[in-house]
Amino acid sequence: MASSQQKSLPIAYQGVPGAYSHLACRTRYPSMDTLACASFEDMLQAVVEDNAGLAMVPVENSVAGRVADIHYLLPSSGLHIVGEHFQPVNHHLLGVKGSRIEQLTAVKSHAQALAQCRQKLRELGLDRIIYPDTAGAAADIAVAGEASMGALASSLAAEIYGLEILQENMEDAARNTTRMLIMAREADYPADTTAPAITTLIFQLRSVPAALYKALGGFATNGINLTKLESYMLNGHFTAVQFYIDAETHIHSPEFALALEELQFYCPADAVKILGCYAADAARDR
Repeated sequence: MASSQQKSLPIAYQGVPGAYSHLACRTRYPSMDTLACASFEDMLQAVVEDNAGLAMVPVENSVAGRVADIHYLLPSSGLHIVGEHFQPVNHHLLGVKGSRIEQLTAVKSHAQALAQCRQKLRELGLDRIIYPDTAGAAADIAVAGEASMGALASSLAAEIYGLEILQENMEDAARNTTRMLIMAREADYPADTTAPAITTLIFQLRSVPAALYKALGGFATNGINLTKLESYMLNGHFTAVQFYIDAETHIHSPEFALALEELQFYCPADAVKILGCYAADAARDR
């Protein structure tokens, strides 16, 4: 939940108006202003410099997988995860006002959006043109004003750029969803330690046999489910690895305290960092 101070500032997102991250901001925090940023670094820095109260950060998509580079940026930003949001990704086929789907010969969008709608685009016989982002493609066809060119983007992009939705839900896979993390300057742990929560942390291990197996044993013996475990090479070295965990537990639960103690036994000093503890989104159960 955003504090009153955070709500007085905009929520930052990466992309141009009409991007799916923009739609996520509008959905989760409808009363907050939004701040478009050119890059993920700019988005996070806006919060660091107090130009934004929150940042809406995409981390993984149910079809496309992990968002590249973002897990390297989160720890270095110094920000804290205070929430998560699951944003349905519904790609709509957009055209200029007055156009018809039969007039289209090609469609522009981000490479992932085009890939996620491959089957339906093939059925329509449309050429695919890769564009840096979905909302930018919508803005581009709006300026060009050509009835033969379409775009795959959100309903918000159609609204912002004055485009027609020629066909809804173009994605081939149902339940296409992007998980977002909400970042803030200060940590904000859920008050109820018994309610469903996620604690996210990163760590490095000492180089000993079966270190990862042993380090994670504390989560198993204390009944804590891990919903994500990923590894990342550090500084270009194959032997330097950082691990990222999402654990279904509150940071102040006695079970987590025991699991954390066992994890730290197999890590160098100060090699465990808590990125945040936040309420589990209800969409996890859908």
